[in-house]
Amino acid sequence: MNNDATLAFVRQHRTDDVRRLALEASRHSEVDMAWALNQIAGWQAAREKIPSWAACDAIIYPPHINMEQCSSEATARYKGNIAKRLLTDQADQKAHVDLTGGFGVDFSFMAEAIAPKTAFYVEQNVQLSAISSENFKTLGLSNFTAVTGDGIDFLRRLDHAGLIYLDPARRDEHGGKTYAISDCTPDVLLLLDELTKKAHFIVIKLSPMLDWHKAVNEINAKAGRSLVSEVHVLSVRNECKELLLVLSTHAAAHLTIICANDDQIFRVQVNNKLTYSPTPSSSGTASWGPYLYEPNASVMKAGIFDEIADFYHLLPISVSSHLFVATDSKLRTDFPGRKFQISAISSMNRHELKTTLEGLKKANITVRNFPLSASDLRKRLKLSDGGDDYLFGTTLADGRHVIIRCKKA
Repeated sequence: MNNDATLAFVRQHRTDDVRRLALEASRHSEVDMAWALNQIAGWQAAREKIPSWAACDAIIYPPHINMEQCSSEATARYKGNIAKRLLTDQADQKAHVDLTGGFGVDFSFMAEAIAPKTAFYVEQNVQLSAISSENFKTLGLSNFTAVTGDGIDFLRRLDHAGLIYLDPARRDEHGGKTYAISDCTPDVLLLLDELTKKAHFIVIKLSPMLDWHKAVNEINAKAGRSLVSEVHVLSVRNECKELLLVLSTHAAAHLTIICANDDQIFRVQVNNKLTYSPTPSSSGTASWGPYLYEPNASVMKAGIFDEIADFYHLLPISVSSHLFVATDSKLRTDFPGRKFQISAISSMNRHELKTTLEGLKKANITVRNFPLSASDLRKRLKLSDGGDDYLFGTTLADGRHVIIRCKKA
């Protein structure tokens, strides 16, 4: 019953507390309250997650679980750029096929990026498919074809496509989250043969909790060749959100790792054997330059520390600390992460700490490979949180525990 009264109620109360509105439902008999509350909650989520959709009053929002599972606008736009790049030279009539359409956020931005090439949205949930189709029209998307049905059935009927996209469901039959490829639905490993026969490229969205080394090895082993050509570790505001694998029927000899965190992009080719051997700085802090480098969440997740050190001519301060320094005084302004200017370095000796932290009342504390948690270290140092000073508790290559005091560079 999304009548005029219900639509007006949604517009009037979209910034209000949904729980409070639910308690007042009896006062609005003319309003389809269940639908209205869902729209208000959906808009409030979209305001942060999909701002360009939230700016459009006519967007219809699905149940909470679908809003929770859908991609953010930032990650969807990123995938749109991938699709545009991969399909630039492809002439398939069905350029892009999304076999797990869902709420359609990924699909809409990918379809928009490849326009006017045709994009197929496939979703088996009838209600969700109808909602998404109407939203695509509202958003002015003209190059889409919506198909209500099972994605695997559609795949088997498909002749060919430039790119097939899958976002396998990562929940088991009890609603618990799953992370392994084989535990997701559909199981991409079982579909590899058909997928590679039907498309030039396959893009798979996976949980950021998944070990990408294992995922790449499993797919390549199942295919019997190097099928994965790109691994994208995608973060937003330094929080790792997605792991994307690009499979190509003409995979390159080397695997490309792309670590993306907002505007920070670091790209490197690695050996498909996936072996790393970081070499820590063993010459002591006296040889350090004035800057400390902390990789962003995507680099940390990717684990490409040796490649980062090599590319920026940096030294890891130890194998497990994942903090870097240089032996020169040049600031690497394009380093993918946070950059700090070192003020002082102290051991955990009480008197040395007192001198190093003199006058300090509050600081931002991070620990890397350190025996204390950030909270416990804060208590020991008797500091409050915040301010312009940053303290890193970490361990050097020789096993010494130190506190590095610095400010953002």
